[in-house]
Amino acid sequence: MLISAAYAQGTGITGIFDNQGALIQFLPLVLIFVVFYFLLIRPQQRKAKDHKTMLDALRRGDRVVTGGGIIGTVARVENPEEVTVDIADGVRVRVLRSTISSVLAKPDPVPAPQRVEHRLVIFRLALLRSDQQEIEDDKNQDQREELN
Repeated sequence: MLISAAYAQGTGITGIFDNQGALIQFLPLVLIFVVFYFLLIRPQQRKAKDHKTMLDALRRGDRVVTGGGIIGTVARVENPEEVTVDIADGVRVRVLRSTISSVLAKPDPVPAPQRVEHRLVIFRLALLRSDQQEIEDDKNQDQREELN
């Protein structure tokens, strides 16, 4: 009796997904994967991409924190793998770019044309002062000659 009833139920060759019970059993696994993707995998990929972008944008003068918690200023970018960081007066350390965990502050770069104009203004002021000094020296010389 029991054997004949078992043969009657059979699995058939039509496929596993023809039966709705099997589909309902896989649905929670699919939902768990979707939740893991949006809550764990995708944010981690975005964070890794942002960190790589930050490391690629490292420049001289940036204030950084290393993975060990050391705070310093980027003195020089050695190569794509290493940077030199000033951690105290006269103390420079070469660190791997990948060990830099965050950038605290980026200095505001002064555009090159402004710096050149600034230097020209200082140079012109120096010339003007030297011309004024020569004029005053000539006046003083003339006054001395008149007195003698």
